[in-house]
Amino acid sequence: MKRYFAMLMITLAVNQPVWAASRTVALAIPGMTCAACPITLKIALNRVTGVTATTVNFDRRQAMVTFDDAKTDVDALIRATGYAGYPSTLIQGVAP
Repeated sequence: MKRYFAMLMITLAVNQPVWAASRTVALAIPGMTCAACPITLKIALNRVTGVTATTVNFDRRQAMVTFDDAKTDVDALIRATGYAGYPSTLIQGVAP
């Protein structure tokens, strides 16, 4: 019985599910030229599966995007802004 219990505990320890984490990143979007650009970008980013929140700041030419990293990644966000006509890059070291 003790062996069975030990094997069960080892199996459970090894097979723990990987939980997704919520991440927030900042994207630099220098191509925004008018006050309507943030609306277009917000729509494009919110269409990406896994995105839970988006804030686009026209004055700073930036977007803050919160997403589930099990459903999407930064590359998908950058592609989404590019497809909308606004190429973007990841800003390293920016806290939300």
